[in-house]
Amino acid sequence: MSRLFGTDGVRGLANGLLTAELAMQLAQAAAVVLGHDRNSNGSRPRAVVARDPRASGEFIAAAVEAGLSSSGVDVYDAGVLPTPAAAYLVADLNADFGVMISASHNPAPDNGIKFFARGGQKLPDDVEDAIEAQMANEAVRPTGADVGRIQRFSDAEDRYIVHLLGTLPHNLNGLTVVLDCAHGAASGCSPQVFKDAGANVIVIGAEPDGLNINDGVGSTHLGPLKEAVVKHGADLGIAHDGDADRCLAVDHEGNEVDGDQIMAILAVALKDSGKLKDDVLVATVMSNLGLKIALREAGISIRETAVGDRYVLEGMREGGFNLGGEQSGHVIFSDYATTGDGLLTGLQLAAQVALTKKPLKELATVMTKLPQVLINVKGVDRTQVGSSEVLAQAVATAEATLGDTGRVLLRPSGTEPVVRVMVEAGDEETAQSIAEHLAQVVRTELALELVSE
Repeated sequence: MSRLFGTDGVRGLANGLLTAELAMQLAQAAAVVLGHDRNSNGSRPRAVVARDPRASGEFIAAAVEAGLSSSGVDVYDAGVLPTPAAAYLVADLNADFGVMISASHNPAPDNGIKFFARGGQKLPDDVEDAIEAQMANEAVRPTGADVGRIQRFSDAEDRYIVHLLGTLPHNLNGLTVVLDCAHGAASGCSPQVFKDAGANVIVIGAEPDGLNINDGVGSTHLGPLKEAVVKHGADLGIAHDGDADRCLAVDHEGNEVDGDQIMAILAVALKDSGKLKDDVLVATVMSNLGLKIALREAGISIRETAVGDRYVLEGMREGGFNLGGEQSGHVIFSDYATTGDGLLTGLQLAAQVALTKKPLKELATVMTKLPQVLINVKGVDRTQVGSSEVLAQAVATAEATLGDTGRVLLRPSGTEPVVRVMVEAGDEETAQSIAEHLAQVVRTELALELVSE
């Protein structure tokens, strides 16, 4: 059987792969692995449970809470909150673990279950495997006074908002900010925290009905935010995804400011204030080469990781670094959070606009994005990327042509017969030409029908 846990918890079609029965089994297994096995003080383990506003989250949360409490875990039901809020509250409450029910930027019919260990930390693979293995065992079923209790975590949102406000280097007085909450988990607390920080707030995408999450709004659909920023003459716009663990931005002219540009702005700001650990930013191999060039000029080095915020987190922990993230807008401030936090990122970015009195468009010029072309080559043997001499020679030739002005990245998909060809160059035409040539080499050399002969 394939592994149940994916790159970010267990995710799939609600009532398809992700049934109430599966949710309860997962919860009962987690109660043992993250609760009883790790709780040494003799009391009942405690867990924080939160969800985004998807309709299916209601029955999945009920199943998770039933599974936990029936296995002797006390449950603190935080209701609808962002993923980073759930992680923070696990640490703030000193709970044994937490559960977040969300499918992030996916459409409404999907849902997911992810777990946080004590301290709000994401789970390593071996702990996820232990939960999956425990599902085959008999559930723990205490009786009488030993069953878990379920209570409403009534001040969960307030605790999170107070925490976010405490991270700000400067208030947002005088700024007009448009927030796009993706009809998701940030719809309540994001407008509130920006108002409390002093901003004049205009809100779109904050009317969740359980079915409209990420539907034409949010970080995956920036059009409405761009229009609203220009229409209202706002200083900037902030876009969240469904569970608000990421943030993209829009300047006052409606231009997108992506995760790389946000990281560049914040890395330089932290370095200038003496708060960037070892003057290092942790980013994935997919970050634009322009980010590396800009930060090198600012005296900041980049530690590269594989694609995925979990790998960024691992790289940050290994080196003790305090800033990292992805081009997609997952930005991690380990001084304040254990995971990507779209509200925290948006607040820090807006604070730099207020503090410097410079428009976001000007701040974003700290880096120049190089043209980037990405081609997904399908129907090929992704396992042979590293062993084809012809492909290696083609890549070497392309890299020699680009020199220091660009780069080439070939990345096999983790699950599909796909190889992703990414080329960056000083101009769009060169990037496109080299990417198309390398894609053709991949098709020819790694074609599945040739490999199988």
